[in-house]
Amino acid sequence: MKEPRQPSLTRAMIAARFRDSVKDDVGAHKLRTPEEVEEALDCMMQERDEGDLWLFGYGSLMWKPELDFAESRPALLNGWHRRFCLWQLRYRGSRSHPGLMLALDRGGSCRGVVYRIAAPGVRDKVAAVWKREMTGNGYVPRWVKLTTMQGPVRGLTFVANFEGERYAGRISDEVVADHIAHACGENGSCAEYLLETVLKCEELGIHDHFLWRLQQLVAERMRAHGEKALG
Repeated sequence: MKEPRQPSLTRAMIAARFRDSVKDDVGAHKLRTPEEVEEALDCMMQERDEGDLWLFGYGSLMWKPELDFAESRPALLNGWHRRFCLWQLRYRGSRSHPGLMLALDRGGSCRGVVYRIAAPGVRDKVAAVWKREMTGNGYVPRWVKLTTMQGPVRGLTFVANFEGERYAGRISDEVVADHIAHACGENGSCAEYLLETVLKCEELGIHDHFLWRLQQLVAERMRAHGEKALG
């Protein structure tokens, strides 16, 4: 495995850019109701194989799983790629400075981490992550075939909700970087989300060219903003 590269974007740069806290804007996003989230979880549980559950992470689930898992493995997903294609007006963005979050979009491939959630009690173990990913109406669950060094597994992941109002489609890297460089919400900034994903990918030996270029573009914009503020 190659030595992790050091990104241009840094935690210090992000902390200096976003010093002020942002209040929660409760009405910014249309949310699924708790009942809808629970009903969707019940449906997913009926579709899963007996025994352990495999869950694929490609963004914050890699560096902040908040999950009781028995095992994790590097995994490859074909037919989908990670892309900043979900608008974020809350949590890590605002109405005045909309952010963008990662989701799986059609085509290509994606390297990430697959977690084995051991039976019994799978539903309870996955419930918190399910609520976290499903409440915002930006994702839909999907069963996928994943390739690991130990062999293929059938896993669950969250892909973009193409019918939802948050789906941004294909936006140029430059425009994505513009949004990420300015977006912040009560849970932090989009730049932090990007950087932590990049750092985790580098730690795992996942050299994602799209993410690497994007963090460079965001860093350039943050430096320009800092120079303008000093001037």
